[in-house]
Amino acid sequence: MASYTLQIVLHLLLLVHLFLRGAAAALGQALIPYYTGVIIDCASIDPDFKEFQWTCLKLVIVSLGCAVFTGIRGGLFTIGMTRLNVRIRTSLFDSLMRQEISFFSSTRTGEITSRLSADTTTVSDQICLNMNVGLRSLTQAAMVLVFMFRASWRLSVITFIIIPAIILITKVYGAYYRELAKAVQKELADANSVAEEALSSMTTVRAHAAENSAKAAYQECLRKFYTLQLKEALAYGTYMICTTFLPNAVNVVTLYYGGNLVLDGMMSAGALVSFMLYVASLNGAFQALGDVFSAFAAALGAADKVIELIQREPQLPDAGSLQPPSFSGRLELQDVSFSYPSRPDSRVLDSISLRVNPGEVVALVGPSGGGKTSIVKLVERFYLPDAGAVLLDGLEVGAYDPRWLKRRVALVAQEPVLFARSVRRNICYGLEAEDGVHPRDIPSAADVERAARLANAHDFISAMPQGYDTDCGEKGVSLSGGQKQRIAIARALVRNPTVLLLDEATSALDSDSEAVVQEALDRMMRNHTVLVIAHRLSTVAGADRILVIQGGSVAEEGTHESLAEAGGLYSALGMLHPTKPPKSI
Repeated sequence: MASYTLQIVLHLLLLVHLFLRGAAAALGQALIPYYTGVIIDCASIDPDFKEFQWTCLKLVIVSLGCAVFTGIRGGLFTIGMTRLNVRIRTSLFDSLMRQEISFFSSTRTGEITSRLSADTTTVSDQICLNMNVGLRSLTQAAMVLVFMFRASWRLSVITFIIIPAIILITKVYGAYYRELAKAVQKELADANSVAEEALSSMTTVRAHAAENSAKAAYQECLRKFYTLQLKEALAYGTYMICTTFLPNAVNVVTLYYGGNLVLDGMMSAGALVSFMLYVASLNGAFQALGDVFSAFAAALGAADKVIELIQREPQLPDAGSLQPPSFSGRLELQDVSFSYPSRPDSRVLDSISLRVNPGEVVALVGPSGGGKTSIVKLVERFYLPDAGAVLLDGLEVGAYDPRWLKRRVALVAQEPVLFARSVRRNICYGLEAEDGVHPRDIPSAADVERAARLANAHDFISAMPQGYDTDCGEKGVSLSGGQKQRIAIARALVRNPTVLLLDEATSALDSDSEAVVQEALDRMMRNHTVLVIAHRLSTVAGADRILVIQGGSVAEEGTHESLAEAGGLYSALGMLHPTKPPKSI
Protein backbone atom coordinates (compact mmCIF):
# COMPACT_ATOMS: atom_id res chain seq x y z
CA MET A 1 0.00 0.00 0.00
CA ALA A 2 2.83 2.38 0.90
CA SER A 3 4.56 1.57 -2.40
CA TYR A 4 1.35 2.30 -4.34
CA THR A 5 0.90 5.63 -2.50
CA LEU A 6 4.51 6.54 -3.28
CA GLN A 7 3.90 5.82 -6.98
CA ILE A 8 0.83 8.10 -6.97
CA VAL A 9 2.83 10.90 -5.33
CA LEU A 10 5.65 10.49 -7.87
CA HIS A 11 3.16 10.63 -10.73
CA LEU A 12 1.59 13.81 -9.33
CA LEU A 13 5.00 15.43 -8.92
CA LEU A 14 5.85 14.47 -12.49
CA LEU A 15 2.61 16.04 -13.75
CA VAL A 16 3.25 19.24 -11.78
CA HIS A 17 6.77 19.39 -13.16
CA LEU A 18 5.45 18.82 -16.68
CA PHE A 19 2.87 21.57 -16.28
CA LEU A 20 5.46 24.09 -15.06
CA ARG A 21 7.81 23.25 -17.94
CA GLY A 22 4.92 23.51 -20.38
CA ALA A 23 3.83 26.86 -18.95
CA ALA A 24 7.37 28.22 -19.28
CA ALA A 25 7.56 27.02 -22.90
CA ALA A 26 4.12 28.52 -23.67
CA LEU A 27 5.15 31.86 -22.16
CA GLY A 28 8.17 31.85 -24.44
CA GLN A 29 5.94 31.09 -27.43
CA ALA A 30 3.72 34.05 -26.53
CA LEU A 31 6.65 36.44 -26.02
CA ILE A 32 8.13 35.72 -29.46
CA PRO A 33 5.31 37.53 -31.38
CA TYR A 34 5.42 40.38 -28.84
CA TYR A 35 9.14 41.03 -29.29
CA THR A 36 8.75 40.62 -33.06
CA GLY A 37 6.26 43.52 -33.11
CA VAL A 38 8.52 45.63 -30.90
CA ILE A 39 11.46 45.01 -33.25
CA ILE A 40 9.37 46.15 -36.23
CA ASP A 41 8.36 49.32 -34.40
CA CYS A 42 11.98 50.03 -33.35
CA ALA A 43 13.28 49.45 -36.87
CA SER A 44 10.69 51.35 -38.92
CA ILE A 45 7.90 53.21 -37.12
CA ASP A 46 9.91 54.74 -34.26
CA PRO A 47 13.61 54.03 -34.98
CA ASP A 48 15.71 53.28 -31.86
CA PHE A 49 18.92 51.37 -32.58
CA LYS A 50 19.78 50.49 -28.96
CA GLU A 51 16.25 49.32 -28.19
CA PHE A 52 16.30 47.38 -31.47
CA GLN A 53 19.50 45.54 -30.49
CA TRP A 54 18.34 44.89 -26.91
CA THR A 55 14.98 43.55 -28.12
CA CYS A 56 16.71 41.25 -30.61
CA LEU A 57 18.85 39.88 -27.78
CA LYS A 58 15.71 39.34 -25.67
CA LEU A 59 14.13 37.48 -28.58
CA VAL A 60 17.14 35.15 -28.86
CA ILE A 61 17.10 34.47 -25.08
CA VAL A 62 13.36 33.82 -25.10
CA SER A 63 13.66 31.50 -28.12
CA LEU A 64 16.47 29.53 -26.46
CA GLY A 65 14.56 29.24 -23.18
CA CYS A 66 11.43 28.14 -25.04
CA ALA A 67 13.42 25.45 -26.86
CA VAL A 68 15.04 24.16 -23.64
CA PHE A 69 11.75 23.95 -21.73
CA THR A 70 10.02 22.32 -24.73
CA GLY A 71 12.77 19.67 -24.92
CA ILE A 72 12.63 18.93 -21.21
CA ARG A 73 8.85 18.65 -21.31
CA GLY A 74 9.00 16.31 -24.33
CA GLY A 75 11.61 14.09 -22.68
CA LEU A 76 9.59 13.83 -19.47
CA PHE A 77 6.45 12.96 -21.41
CA THR A 78 8.35 10.21 -23.23
CA ILE A 79 9.33 8.74 -19.85
CA GLY A 80 5.72 9.03 -18.71
CA MET A 81 4.54 7.35 -21.92
CA THR A 82 6.84 4.38 -21.35
CA ARG A 83 5.79 4.05 -17.70
CA LEU A 84 2.12 4.11 -18.69
CA ASN A 85 2.70 1.52 -21.42
CA VAL A 86 4.36 -0.81 -18.92
CA ARG A 87 1.59 -0.31 -16.35
CA ILE A 88 -1.21 -0.96 -18.86
CA ARG A 89 0.47 -4.07 -20.25
CA THR A 90 1.17 -5.38 -16.74
CA SER A 91 -2.39 -4.73 -15.56
CA LEU A 92 -3.88 -6.38 -18.64
CA PHE A 93 -1.60 -9.41 -18.44
CA ASP A 94 -2.34 -9.78 -14.72
CA SER A 95 -6.05 -9.70 -15.49
CA LEU A 96 -5.67 -12.28 -18.26
CA MET A 97 -3.78 -14.59 -15.92
CA ARG A 98 -6.75 -14.51 -13.53
CA GLN A 99 -9.41 -15.38 -16.08
CA GLU A 100 -11.13 -18.75 -16.14
CA ILE A 101 -10.36 -21.37 -18.81
CA SER A 102 -13.75 -20.90 -20.50
CA PHE A 103 -12.78 -17.28 -21.28
CA PHE A 104 -9.87 -18.50 -23.39
CA SER A 105 -12.06 -21.13 -25.02
CA SER A 106 -14.53 -18.49 -26.20
CA THR A 107 -12.01 -15.72 -27.03
CA ARG A 108 -9.57 -16.15 -29.87
CA THR A 109 -5.88 -15.98 -29.01
CA GLY A 110 -5.20 -13.51 -31.82
CA GLU A 111 -7.75 -11.09 -30.39
CA ILE A 112 -6.17 -11.29 -26.94
CA THR A 113 -2.64 -10.75 -28.26
CA SER A 114 -3.90 -7.82 -30.34
CA ARG A 115 -5.28 -6.18 -27.21
CA LEU A 116 -2.07 -6.91 -25.34
CA SER A 117 0.24 -5.54 -28.04
CA ALA A 118 -1.37 -3.14 -30.51
CA ASP A 119 -4.16 -1.71 -28.34
CA THR A 120 -2.03 -1.13 -25.25
CA THR A 121 0.57 0.66 -27.37
CA THR A 122 -2.12 2.78 -29.00
CA VAL A 123 -3.57 3.74 -25.64
CA SER A 124 -0.30 4.60 -23.92
CA ASP A 125 1.39 6.31 -26.86
CA GLN A 126 -1.61 8.34 -27.93
CA ILE A 127 -2.57 9.38 -24.41
CA CYS A 128 0.92 10.47 -23.40
CA LEU A 129 1.86 12.01 -26.74
CA ASN A 130 -1.39 13.92 -26.99
CA MET A 131 -1.34 14.91 -23.34
CA ASN A 132 1.98 16.51 -24.17
CA VAL A 133 0.60 18.30 -27.24
CA GLY A 134 -2.72 19.09 -25.56
CA LEU A 135 -1.16 20.56 -22.43
CA ARG A 136 1.23 22.61 -24.51
CA SER A 137 -1.57 23.86 -26.78
CA LEU A 138 -3.93 24.76 -23.94
CA THR A 139 -1.23 26.64 -22.06
CA GLN A 140 -0.10 28.32 -25.26
CA ALA A 141 -3.67 29.37 -26.09
CA ALA A 142 -4.16 30.82 -22.59
CA MET A 143 -0.92 32.79 -22.74
CA VAL A 144 -1.60 34.05 -26.25
CA LEU A 145 -5.09 35.22 -25.31
CA VAL A 146 -3.64 37.34 -22.51
CA PHE A 147 -1.23 39.02 -24.92
CA MET A 148 -3.96 39.40 -27.56
CA PHE A 149 -6.23 41.35 -25.18
CA ARG A 150 -3.25 43.40 -24.12
CA ALA A 151 -2.52 44.27 -27.76
CA SER A 152 -6.14 45.02 -28.81
CA TRP A 153 -9.34 43.99 -27.14
CA ARG A 154 -11.34 44.98 -30.25
CA LEU A 155 -9.48 42.56 -32.51
CA SER A 156 -9.59 39.89 -29.78
CA VAL A 157 -13.40 39.99 -29.70
CA ILE A 158 -13.50 39.41 -33.48
CA THR A 159 -11.10 36.49 -33.14
CA PHE A 160 -13.35 34.85 -30.55
CA ILE A 161 -16.04 34.38 -33.19
CA ILE A 162 -14.21 31.26 -34.37
CA ILE A 163 -14.01 29.49 -31.01
CA PRO A 164 -17.67 28.33 -30.58
CA ALA A 165 -17.76 27.07 -34.18
CA ILE A 166 -14.57 25.05 -33.80
CA ILE A 167 -15.71 23.61 -30.44
CA LEU A 168 -19.01 22.44 -31.95
CA ILE A 169 -17.35 20.90 -35.00
CA THR A 170 -14.73 19.19 -32.85
CA LYS A 171 -17.37 17.74 -30.50
CA VAL A 172 -19.45 16.24 -33.33
CA TYR A 173 -16.39 14.93 -35.13
CA GLY A 174 -14.86 13.46 -31.97
CA ALA A 175 -17.98 11.44 -31.08
CA TYR A 176 -18.22 10.02 -34.61
CA TYR A 177 -14.50 9.30 -34.84
CA ARG A 178 -14.44 7.43 -31.54
CA GLU A 179 -17.08 4.96 -32.72
CA LEU A 180 -15.17 4.45 -35.95
CA ALA A 181 -11.93 3.90 -34.01
CA LYS A 182 -13.55 1.16 -31.89
CA ALA A 183 -14.75 -0.59 -35.03
CA VAL A 184 -11.28 -0.30 -36.61
CA GLN A 185 -9.65 -1.88 -33.54
CA LYS A 186 -12.14 -4.75 -33.68
CA GLU A 187 -11.41 -5.47 -37.34
CA LEU A 188 -7.67 -5.37 -36.67
CA ALA A 189 -8.13 -7.83 -33.81
CA ASP A 190 -10.14 -10.13 -36.11
CA ALA A 191 -7.42 -9.92 -38.75
CA ASN A 192 -4.77 -10.76 -36.15
CA SER A 193 -6.82 -13.75 -35.01
CA VAL A 194 -7.10 -15.11 -38.55
CA ALA A 195 -3.38 -14.60 -39.16
CA GLU A 196 -2.33 -16.17 -35.86
CA GLU A 197 -4.58 -19.17 -36.40
CA ALA A 198 -3.10 -19.82 -39.84
CA LEU A 199 0.53 -19.12 -38.93
CA SER A 200 0.45 -21.26 -35.78
CA SER A 201 -1.00 -24.18 -37.76
CA MET A 202 1.04 -23.82 -40.94
CA THR A 203 1.73 -27.53 -41.29
CA THR A 204 -2.03 -28.24 -41.34
CA VAL A 205 -2.64 -25.38 -43.79
CA ARG A 206 0.10 -26.64 -46.09
CA ALA A 207 -0.99 -30.28 -45.76
CA HIS A 208 -4.49 -29.41 -46.98
CA ALA A 209 -3.38 -26.82 -49.58
CA ALA A 210 -5.56 -24.26 -47.83
CA GLU A 211 -3.26 -21.27 -48.33
CA ASN A 212 -5.74 -19.50 -50.60
CA SER A 213 -8.65 -19.80 -48.19
CA ALA A 214 -6.45 -18.53 -45.36
CA LYS A 215 -5.42 -15.55 -47.49
CA ALA A 216 -9.04 -14.96 -48.47
CA ALA A 217 -10.17 -14.90 -44.83
CA TYR A 218 -7.36 -12.49 -43.94
CA GLN A 219 -8.09 -10.26 -46.93
CA GLU A 220 -11.78 -10.13 -46.00
CA CYS A 221 -10.88 -8.79 -42.56
CA LEU A 222 -8.55 -6.25 -44.15
CA ARG A 223 -11.29 -5.23 -46.60
CA LYS A 224 -13.59 -4.36 -43.71
CA PHE A 225 -10.71 -2.55 -42.05
CA TYR A 226 -10.05 -0.58 -45.25
CA THR A 227 -13.72 0.39 -45.57
CA LEU A 228 -13.72 1.80 -42.05
CA GLN A 229 -10.47 3.62 -42.76
CA LEU A 230 -12.13 5.26 -45.78
CA LYS A 231 -14.90 6.52 -43.51
CA GLU A 232 -12.28 7.83 -41.10
CA ALA A 233 -10.49 9.58 -43.96
CA LEU A 234 -13.72 11.20 -45.19
CA ALA A 235 -14.62 12.38 -41.69
CA TYR A 236 -11.12 13.70 -41.08
CA GLY A 237 -11.03 15.45 -44.46
CA THR A 238 -14.34 17.20 -43.78
CA TYR A 239 -13.14 18.20 -40.32
CA MET A 240 -9.88 19.59 -41.70
CA ILE A 241 -11.71 21.63 -44.37
CA CYS A 242 -13.82 23.31 -41.71
CA THR A 243 -11.04 23.88 -39.19
CA THR A 244 -8.68 25.21 -41.90
CA PHE A 245 -11.12 27.57 -43.63
CA LEU A 246 -12.63 29.16 -40.52
CA PRO A 247 -9.31 30.45 -39.06
CA ASN A 248 -8.25 31.85 -42.43
CA ALA A 249 -11.60 33.58 -42.86
CA VAL A 250 -11.21 35.14 -39.42
CA ASN A 251 -7.66 36.20 -40.38
CA VAL A 252 -9.02 38.15 -43.35
CA VAL A 253 -11.59 39.92 -41.17
CA THR A 254 -8.95 40.65 -38.51
CA LEU A 255 -6.51 42.05 -41.05
CA TYR A 256 -9.19 44.26 -42.58
CA TYR A 257 -10.33 45.66 -39.24
CA GLY A 258 -6.76 45.90 -37.86
CA GLY A 259 -5.59 47.75 -41.00
CA ASN A 260 -8.32 50.33 -40.43
CA LEU A 261 -7.18 50.75 -36.80
CA VAL A 262 -3.59 51.36 -37.97
CA LEU A 263 -4.76 53.89 -40.58
CA ASP A 264 -6.78 55.68 -37.91
CA GLY A 265 -3.75 55.82 -35.60
CA MET A 266 -5.39 53.64 -32.94
CA MET A 267 -2.78 50.89 -33.28
CA SER A 268 0.85 50.67 -34.44
CA ALA A 269 1.92 48.53 -37.37
CA GLY A 270 4.19 46.49 -35.09
CA ALA A 271 1.28 45.83 -32.74
CA LEU A 272 -0.82 44.63 -35.68
CA VAL A 273 1.99 42.29 -36.79
CA SER A 274 2.27 40.97 -33.22
CA PHE A 275 -1.48 40.47 -33.06
CA MET A 276 -1.55 38.55 -36.34
CA LEU A 277 1.28 36.36 -35.05
CA TYR A 278 -0.79 35.81 -31.91
CA VAL A 279 -3.74 34.79 -34.08
CA ALA A 280 -1.51 32.38 -36.03
CA SER A 281 -0.22 30.93 -32.77
CA LEU A 282 -3.78 30.65 -31.42
CA ASN A 283 -4.95 28.95 -34.63
CA GLY A 284 -2.02 26.56 -34.39
CA ALA A 285 -2.95 25.76 -30.81
CA PHE A 286 -6.59 25.10 -31.74
CA GLN A 287 -5.50 23.02 -34.74
CA ALA A 288 -3.28 20.94 -32.46
CA LEU A 289 -6.12 20.55 -29.97
CA GLY A 290 -8.36 19.30 -32.78
CA ASP A 291 -5.75 16.71 -33.75
CA VAL A 292 -5.37 15.78 -30.09
CA PHE A 293 -9.11 15.30 -29.80
CA SER A 294 -9.10 12.97 -32.83
CA ALA A 295 -6.15 11.00 -31.48
CA PHE A 296 -7.78 10.76 -28.05
CA ALA A 297 -10.94 9.45 -29.71
CA ALA A 298 -8.87 6.72 -31.42
CA ALA A 299 -7.07 5.95 -28.15
CA LEU A 300 -10.35 5.74 -26.26
CA GLY A 301 -11.71 3.35 -28.88
CA ALA A 302 -8.77 1.04 -28.18
CA ALA A 303 -8.89 1.76 -24.44
CA ASP A 304 -12.50 0.62 -24.14
CA LYS A 305 -11.56 -3.00 -24.89
CA VAL A 306 -8.34 -2.85 -22.89
CA ILE A 307 -10.09 -1.42 -19.83
CA GLU A 308 -12.92 -3.91 -20.26
CA LEU A 309 -10.42 -6.77 -20.09
CA ILE A 310 -8.49 -5.22 -17.18
CA GLN A 311 -11.70 -4.77 -15.16
CA ARG A 312 -13.20 -8.14 -16.13
CA GLU A 313 -13.85 -10.30 -13.10
CA PRO A 314 -13.26 -14.06 -13.53
CA GLN A 315 -16.47 -16.06 -13.70
CA LEU A 316 -14.86 -18.81 -11.61
CA PRO A 317 -15.06 -18.09 -7.86
CA ASP A 318 -11.80 -17.72 -5.98
CA ALA A 319 -10.39 -20.93 -4.56
CA GLY A 320 -9.86 -21.47 -0.84
CA SER A 321 -6.68 -21.42 1.20
CA LEU A 322 -6.73 -24.85 2.85
CA GLN A 323 -3.33 -26.56 3.19
CA PRO A 324 -3.88 -29.64 5.35
CA PRO A 325 -0.84 -31.33 6.95
CA SER A 326 -1.75 -34.67 5.36
CA PHE A 327 -3.22 -35.51 1.97
CA SER A 328 -4.07 -39.08 0.96
CA GLY A 329 -5.47 -38.29 -2.51
CA ARG A 330 -8.92 -39.89 -2.33
CA LEU A 331 -10.80 -38.63 -5.40
CA GLU A 332 -14.60 -38.63 -5.69
CA LEU A 333 -17.25 -37.36 -8.08
CA GLN A 334 -20.70 -37.28 -6.51
CA ASP A 335 -23.67 -37.03 -8.90
CA VAL A 336 -21.80 -34.59 -11.11
CA SER A 337 -23.55 -33.01 -14.09
CA PHE A 338 -21.72 -30.64 -16.40
CA SER A 339 -22.12 -28.63 -19.60
CA TYR A 340 -19.49 -26.36 -21.14
CA PRO A 341 -20.35 -22.64 -20.86
CA SER A 342 -20.05 -22.31 -24.64
CA ARG A 343 -22.60 -25.15 -25.10
CA PRO A 344 -24.97 -24.90 -22.13
CA ASP A 345 -27.66 -27.03 -23.81
CA SER A 346 -25.32 -29.96 -24.47
CA ARG A 347 -24.80 -31.99 -21.31
CA VAL A 348 -21.39 -33.65 -21.21
CA LEU A 349 -21.67 -35.39 -17.82
CA ASP A 350 -24.98 -36.64 -16.48
CA SER A 351 -25.16 -37.34 -12.72
CA ILE A 352 -21.93 -39.34 -12.82
CA SER A 353 -20.39 -40.74 -9.64
CA LEU A 354 -17.01 -42.41 -9.25
CA ARG A 355 -14.35 -42.94 -6.62
CA VAL A 356 -10.59 -43.45 -6.78
CA ASN A 357 -9.11 -44.65 -3.51
CA PRO A 358 -5.60 -43.70 -2.34
CA GLY A 359 -2.98 -45.73 -4.22
CA GLU A 360 -5.55 -47.08 -6.69
CA VAL A 361 -5.23 -46.92 -10.49
CA VAL A 362 -8.56 -46.32 -12.23
CA ALA A 363 -8.77 -46.18 -16.03
CA LEU A 364 -11.46 -44.38 -17.99
CA VAL A 365 -12.26 -45.67 -21.47
CA GLY A 366 -15.16 -45.07 -23.80
CA PRO A 367 -16.29 -43.53 -27.07
CA SER A 368 -14.97 -40.11 -28.04
CA GLY A 369 -17.08 -37.31 -26.60
CA GLY A 370 -18.30 -39.43 -23.69
CA GLY A 371 -16.96 -37.01 -21.07
CA LYS A 372 -13.66 -38.58 -20.01
CA THR A 373 -11.49 -35.51 -20.46
CA SER A 374 -14.21 -33.34 -18.93
CA ILE A 375 -13.82 -35.31 -15.69
CA VAL A 376 -10.11 -34.41 -15.60
CA LYS A 377 -10.92 -30.76 -16.25
CA LEU A 378 -13.33 -30.72 -13.32
CA VAL A 379 -10.75 -32.32 -11.04
CA GLU A 380 -8.27 -29.64 -12.15
CA ARG A 381 -11.00 -27.03 -11.46
CA PHE A 382 -10.76 -25.58 -14.93
CA TYR A 383 -14.56 -25.56 -14.75
CA LEU A 384 -17.19 -25.97 -12.05
CA PRO A 385 -19.87 -28.68 -12.25
CA ASP A 386 -23.46 -27.61 -12.84
CA ALA A 387 -24.55 -30.02 -10.12
CA GLY A 388 -22.89 -32.42 -7.71
CA ALA A 389 -19.44 -32.17 -6.18
CA VAL A 390 -15.82 -32.98 -7.02
CA LEU A 391 -14.00 -33.98 -3.82
CA LEU A 392 -10.44 -34.64 -2.75
CA ASP A 393 -10.12 -36.25 0.66
CA GLY A 394 -13.79 -35.45 1.23
CA LEU A 395 -13.49 -31.71 0.57
CA GLU A 396 -14.46 -29.66 -2.49
CA VAL A 397 -11.56 -29.14 -4.88
CA GLY A 398 -12.10 -25.40 -4.59
CA ALA A 399 -11.51 -25.44 -0.84
CA TYR A 400 -7.77 -26.01 -1.25
CA ASP A 401 -5.09 -23.44 -1.94
CA PRO A 402 -4.51 -23.71 -5.73
CA ARG A 403 -0.70 -23.54 -5.60
CA TRP A 404 -0.57 -26.08 -2.80
CA LEU A 405 -2.95 -28.41 -4.64
CA LYS A 406 -1.13 -28.25 -7.99
CA ARG A 407 1.95 -29.68 -6.31
CA ARG A 408 -0.07 -32.69 -5.17
CA VAL A 409 -2.29 -33.21 -8.21
CA ALA A 410 -0.27 -33.44 -11.44
CA LEU A 411 -1.59 -33.62 -14.98
CA VAL A 412 0.01 -35.16 -18.07
CA ALA A 413 -2.05 -34.24 -21.13
CA GLN A 414 -2.31 -35.87 -24.54
CA GLU A 415 -0.53 -32.98 -26.24
CA PRO A 416 2.20 -31.71 -23.91
CA VAL A 417 2.98 -28.00 -24.12
CA LEU A 418 6.58 -26.93 -23.64
CA PHE A 419 7.83 -23.35 -23.55
CA ALA A 420 10.74 -21.49 -25.14
CA ARG A 421 13.05 -22.08 -22.21
CA SER A 422 15.58 -24.69 -21.16
CA VAL A 423 14.69 -28.33 -20.53
CA ARG A 424 15.44 -27.82 -16.84
CA ARG A 425 13.09 -24.85 -16.56
CA ASN A 426 10.37 -26.73 -18.46
CA ILE A 427 10.60 -29.57 -15.94
CA CYS A 428 10.48 -27.05 -13.07
CA TYR A 429 7.65 -25.07 -14.67
CA GLY A 430 5.48 -23.54 -11.94
CA LEU A 431 7.99 -24.38 -9.21
CA GLU A 432 10.39 -21.43 -9.56
CA ALA A 433 11.01 -18.50 -7.24
CA GLU A 434 8.93 -16.22 -9.51
CA ASP A 435 5.95 -18.51 -8.88
CA GLY A 436 6.03 -17.70 -5.17
CA VAL A 437 7.51 -21.09 -4.25
CA HIS A 438 9.50 -21.23 -1.01
CA PRO A 439 13.23 -21.74 -1.66
CA ARG A 440 13.18 -25.11 0.10
CA ASP A 441 10.46 -26.34 -2.27
CA ILE A 442 12.25 -25.34 -5.49
CA PRO A 443 13.50 -28.54 -7.20
CA SER A 444 17.25 -28.97 -7.10
CA ALA A 445 19.35 -30.21 -10.03
CA ALA A 446 19.29 -33.68 -8.42
CA ASP A 447 15.47 -33.57 -8.17
CA VAL A 448 15.19 -32.61 -11.84
CA GLU A 449 17.53 -35.39 -12.92
CA ARG A 450 15.75 -37.97 -10.77
CA ALA A 451 12.39 -37.01 -12.32
CA ALA A 452 13.91 -37.19 -15.82
CA ARG A 453 15.33 -40.66 -15.13
CA LEU A 454 11.93 -41.90 -13.94
CA ALA A 455 10.41 -40.45 -17.13
CA ASN A 456 12.99 -42.20 -19.36
CA ALA A 457 14.16 -38.77 -20.46
CA HIS A 458 17.62 -38.44 -18.90
CA ASP A 459 19.51 -40.19 -21.69
CA PHE A 460 18.24 -38.11 -24.59
CA ILE A 461 18.48 -34.90 -22.53
CA SER A 462 22.11 -35.64 -21.65
CA ALA A 463 22.86 -36.24 -25.34
CA MET A 464 21.73 -32.72 -26.24
CA PRO A 465 24.41 -30.05 -26.86
CA GLN A 466 23.77 -28.21 -23.59
CA GLY A 467 22.10 -31.05 -21.70
CA TYR A 468 19.44 -29.82 -19.30
CA ASP A 469 20.20 -26.22 -20.33
CA THR A 470 19.23 -26.86 -23.97
CA ASP A 471 16.48 -24.54 -25.16
CA CYS A 472 13.35 -26.40 -26.23
CA GLY A 473 12.23 -23.72 -28.70
CA GLU A 474 8.72 -22.32 -29.01
CA LYS A 475 6.22 -25.04 -28.00
CA GLY A 476 9.09 -27.52 -27.90
CA VAL A 477 9.55 -27.33 -31.67
CA SER A 478 13.08 -28.76 -31.51
CA LEU A 479 11.91 -32.00 -29.84
CA SER A 480 10.02 -35.05 -31.08
CA GLY A 481 6.59 -35.98 -29.78
CA GLY A 482 7.95 -38.74 -27.56
CA GLN A 483 10.64 -36.47 -26.14
CA LYS A 484 8.12 -33.74 -25.33
CA GLN A 485 5.83 -36.25 -23.67
CA ARG A 486 8.63 -37.61 -21.47
CA ILE A 487 9.63 -34.08 -20.41
CA ALA A 488 5.98 -33.48 -19.53
CA ILE A 489 6.00 -36.67 -17.44
CA ALA A 490 9.18 -35.47 -15.70
CA ARG A 491 7.43 -32.14 -15.05
CA ALA A 492 4.68 -34.04 -13.26
CA LEU A 493 7.06 -36.32 -11.35
CA VAL A 494 9.30 -33.54 -10.05
CA ARG A 495 6.33 -32.38 -7.98
CA ASN A 496 6.25 -35.74 -6.20
CA PRO A 497 2.44 -35.66 -6.53
CA THR A 498 -0.10 -37.70 -4.61
CA VAL A 499 -2.67 -37.79 -7.45
CA LEU A 500 -1.81 -38.31 -11.11
CA LEU A 501 -4.17 -37.41 -13.94
CA LEU A 502 -3.09 -39.01 -17.24
CA ASP A 503 -5.15 -37.86 -20.20
CA GLU A 504 -4.35 -40.16 -23.13
CA ALA A 505 -0.65 -39.53 -22.63
CA THR A 506 0.44 -42.03 -25.34
CA SER A 507 -2.32 -41.74 -27.95
CA ALA A 508 -0.42 -39.35 -30.25
CA LEU A 509 2.85 -41.36 -30.26
CA ASP A 510 4.26 -43.93 -32.64
CA SER A 511 4.77 -47.47 -31.40
CA ASP A 512 8.46 -47.00 -30.48
CA SER A 513 7.85 -43.78 -28.57
CA GLU A 514 4.76 -45.27 -26.96
CA ALA A 515 6.77 -48.18 -25.54
CA VAL A 516 9.30 -45.83 -23.93
CA VAL A 517 6.64 -43.44 -22.62
CA GLN A 518 4.47 -46.32 -21.39
CA GLU A 519 7.39 -47.65 -19.37
CA ALA A 520 7.72 -44.20 -17.79
CA LEU A 521 3.99 -44.12 -17.08
CA ASP A 522 4.14 -47.54 -15.42
CA ARG A 523 6.81 -46.17 -13.09
CA MET A 524 4.67 -43.12 -12.40
CA MET A 525 1.61 -45.10 -11.44
CA ARG A 526 3.33 -46.94 -8.59
CA ASN A 527 2.34 -45.66 -5.15
CA HIS A 528 0.11 -42.90 -6.55
CA THR A 529 -3.60 -42.32 -6.83
CA VAL A 530 -4.05 -42.46 -10.61
CA LEU A 531 -6.93 -41.54 -12.89
CA VAL A 532 -5.88 -42.49 -16.41
CA ILE A 533 -7.74 -41.91 -19.66
CA ALA A 534 -6.57 -44.31 -22.34
CA HIS A 535 -7.68 -46.36 -25.29
CA ARG A 536 -4.79 -48.80 -25.54
CA LEU A 537 -4.71 -52.15 -23.81
CA SER A 538 -1.11 -51.65 -22.70
CA THR A 539 -2.22 -48.70 -20.59
CA VAL A 540 -5.45 -49.98 -19.05
CA ALA A 541 -4.84 -53.72 -18.63
CA GLY A 542 -2.99 -53.30 -15.33
CA ALA A 543 -5.49 -50.87 -13.81
CA ASP A 544 -7.20 -51.86 -10.56
CA ARG A 545 -10.55 -50.85 -12.06
CA ILE A 546 -11.75 -49.79 -15.50
CA LEU A 547 -14.76 -47.52 -15.99
CA VAL A 548 -16.42 -47.37 -19.39
CA ILE A 549 -17.82 -43.86 -19.87
CA GLN A 550 -20.60 -43.38 -22.39
CA GLY A 551 -23.01 -40.46 -22.72
CA GLY A 552 -21.65 -38.76 -19.62
CA SER A 553 -22.24 -41.67 -17.24
CA VAL A 554 -20.60 -44.95 -16.19
CA ALA A 555 -21.80 -47.70 -18.53
CA GLU A 556 -19.57 -50.52 -17.25
CA GLU A 557 -17.12 -51.09 -14.42
CA GLY A 558 -14.67 -53.84 -13.57
CA THR A 559 -11.21 -55.25 -14.22
CA HIS A 560 -9.92 -55.92 -17.70
CA GLU A 561 -10.62 -59.65 -17.35
CA SER A 562 -14.17 -59.26 -16.01
CA LEU A 563 -15.13 -56.69 -18.67
CA ALA A 564 -13.62 -58.81 -21.42
CA GLU A 565 -15.65 -61.82 -20.28
CA ALA A 566 -18.83 -59.74 -20.09
CA GLY A 567 -18.66 -59.04 -23.82
CA GLY A 568 -20.27 -55.61 -23.47
CA LEU A 569 -19.28 -52.17 -24.63
CA TYR A 570 -15.69 -52.63 -23.44
CA SER A 571 -15.27 -55.53 -25.84
CA ALA A 572 -16.95 -53.59 -28.64
CA LEU A 573 -14.41 -50.79 -28.20
CA GLY A 574 -11.64 -53.15 -29.33
CA MET A 575 -9.80 -53.26 -25.98
CA LEU A 576 -9.27 -57.03 -25.88
CA HIS A 577 -6.19 -57.32 -28.06
CA PRO A 578 -3.13 -55.11 -27.95
CA THR A 579 -2.76 -55.18 -31.73
CA LYS A 580 -6.38 -54.38 -32.49
CA PRO A 581 -7.06 -50.66 -32.86
CA PRO A 582 -9.98 -49.22 -30.90
CA LYS A 583 -13.12 -48.37 -32.80
CA SER A 584 -13.90 -44.95 -31.38
CA ILE A 585 -12.19 -43.64 -28.30
